Amino acid sequence: MRLRPPLILGVAIAAFTATFASLAVLQHRAFWTGRFDLGNLTQTVWSTAHGDLLSMTDLQGRQISRLGAHFDPIVVALAPAWLVWPNPSLLLVVQAVAVAAGAPAVYMLARKHLESEWAGLSFALAYLLYPPTQWLVLDDFHPVALATPLLLWAVWFLDGDRLLAFGVMAAVAMTTKEQIGLVVAAIGLWYAFRPGRRRVGLVIAAAGTAVSLVAVLVVVPHFAPGGSSPFAGRYAEVGGSPGGIAKTTITDPLTVAREATRPGDVRYLAELGLPLLGLSVLAPTAAIVAAPELALNLLSSTETQTSIHFHYTAGAIPGLFLAAILGAKRIRRRDSGISVGLLVVAGVLAGYLLGPLPVWRHVPGGSTIATREHLAGSHAETAVRLLAMVPPDAAVSATNTLGAHLSARRRILSFPLTRGVEWIAIDTTRPSYLDDAVAPGEFEAALSSLERSGAFALVRAEDGVRLYRRR
Repeated sequence: MRLRPPLILGVAIAAFTATFASLAVLQHRAFWTGRFDLGNLTQTVWSTAHGDLLSMTDLQGRQISRLGAHFDPIVVALAPAWLVWPNPSLLLVVQAVAVAAGAPAVYMLARKHLESEWAGLSFALAYLLYPPTQWLVLDDFHPVALATPLLLWAVWFLDGDRLLAFGVMAAVAMTTKEQIGLVVAAIGLWYAFRPGRRRVGLVIAAAGTAVSLVAVLVVVPHFAPGGSSPFAGRYAEVGGSPGGIAKTTITDPLTVAREATRPGDVRYLAELGLPLLGLSVLAPTAAIVAAPELALNLLSSTETQTSIHFHYTAGAIPGLFLAAILGAKRIRRRDSGISVGLLVVAGVLAGYLLGPLPVWRHVPGGSTIATREHLAGSHAETAVRLLAMVPPDAAVSATNTLGAHLSARRRILSFPLTRGVEWIAIDTTRPSYLDDAVAPGEFEAALSSLERSGAFALVRAEDGVRLYRRR
């Protein structure tokens, strides 16, 4: 049987889905997921499935709408599936399947512009091998991860002037997070550069911008306690709001430039661009599509936003691949001998250095980041046994990694908050203070305060897992 690119791609997609869905579920079973963020989204889906639309307990212990944290109403669509498979693993598997579904769009886009099925296959495989794509699947569960395939398909349809199909994909993508409207707007600007497409492109840009502004300035503040986004503080240095950032850009551009060019930011851009052989910079009008997400990440004071190990790359990946494809097209016009198959080699090398696959830790010099987190040992078995003692309808407080397994309920607080809870679950081997895993002093003080209070009785303590019940 002759191997054809579509068949090879199908096998690659199946392998990617099986591998990363399995790894994500195993990481959860090994207690390496967190209440933030798999747990709070599990609670949101559970609440919606039980008639309490988008309800969740926030970090301060308040019962709020998920829309008060992020504009991602797409999670409502997962509620019917929860009734069939009521397990946090559902979210992880959906995420893996969805991200893999972006590969055919990459394949068709590259096949069209590079006029080769094998070139299309190379780019699609590069997408599946791309370390940010793989980390996106393994970073707990985030609705914005679903934006990556939706935006890729939106670009494919718009590239073929299929406006209705584009509109459907773009509209759904904008329900995954508040800033995705800006990515859609950037897609519109890219389209506007085409001959005869300026008006339609500008309409798309205006619509996408409007959706993001309404989400950020109206919807999230309306549902958020205190009337402001809990994440605005990440941009305090550059204005703290869309208007403030725009003002700072005009009045103090040096501050904006300084925030966007820190050493970690340069490394972040290199880790995004080098696995694609730097091709994205050769098509600047297409690279505009990645600009909104990259700008938000580079200007943020939160270090995780400039790391490929988290979900903050979701809105940038489609633009980076679109620009890389069009960049390769430019090179091919000048040098028809260039092989886009080098992308696959670069993808393997990038995975070896930066990827999450456990196999790399067995190769000298290979990546070792999180490559053991799929292994569940006796500690995980102990945690499962003790958490089974907590009634499913009880209000509970828990440390972050235990909280991911206890979130399918109406009320769950993050330790050390205990007001109104009946049970407390603490893992002293993986301490956390609220959602921060790097605060040992605060954690020890909170645990000591709990034991001195006498309000809760220790029910069981094994292998560092401690279960308390209110007296």
